[in-house]
Amino acid sequence: MSEVIEGLNKVKDSIKEAAKEAGRDEKEITLVAVSKTKPVEMIEEAYRVGIRDFGENKVQELCDKMEQLPKDIRWHMIGHLQRNKVKYIIGKVTLIHSVDSYRLAEEISKQAVKNQCEQDILVEINMGRETTKFGLMEEDAVEEIRKMAALPGLHIKGLMTSAPYVVESDENMEIFHKMKRLAVDIQDKNIDNVRMDILSMGMSQDYEAAIKQGSTMVRVGSKIFGQRYYNEQA
Repeated sequence: MSEVIEGLNKVKDSIKEAAKEAGRDEKEITLVAVSKTKPVEMIEEAYRVGIRDFGENKVQELCDKMEQLPKDIRWHMIGHLQRNKVKYIIGKVTLIHSVDSYRLAEEISKQAVKNQCEQDILVEINMGRETTKFGLMEEDAVEEIRKMAALPGLHIKGLMTSAPYVVESDENMEIFHKMKRLAVDIQDKNIDNVRMDILSMGMSQDYEAAIKQGSTMVRVGSKIFGQRYYNEQA
């Protein structure tokens, strides 16, 4: 058994276990295999055993891989997205997770209208209030989401966060709890063109804790593909 398949099996088992502990159905949780910096051969291995959702951080790498891999893959843009790069992925990715400002949403809307397509997005929240990370502050979220939701060509499907790095998964439990609470609050406001169906939170270090707090989408890379070596770009 390859390391990729072995890693995938372990991750699937732990998703199942975390869901069970939380009294949830594991089918509620989508696993996005984060394939950034990894070669297409590794993605093909995961694809062969049924994985269809893959996440990339960089637009160029995402576009290159999209050209080489099966067309039924659901690509997720999970990294910081510059406005001048939106035109390259609009209508091609299933979901843009990292919409961290109204100006970015405006550009997504502009490109979607221009290309006559609809783009699903998540709004990124900097719930850990880390200066090194992107995302809206919790207290600004509702106002900004109201403005974004009025833009044509895009649909807000939920929220995303990248929690602080921790050694123990449970250390981020409070962050994830706050994210779930914010999603519920926003859903209760019944804003047109806003759904809170997706809560994208939890990565290799803490996805079990995220699932226990209501995550519906986990972004797992190194636990599947092994550690990344950033000087060896795929």
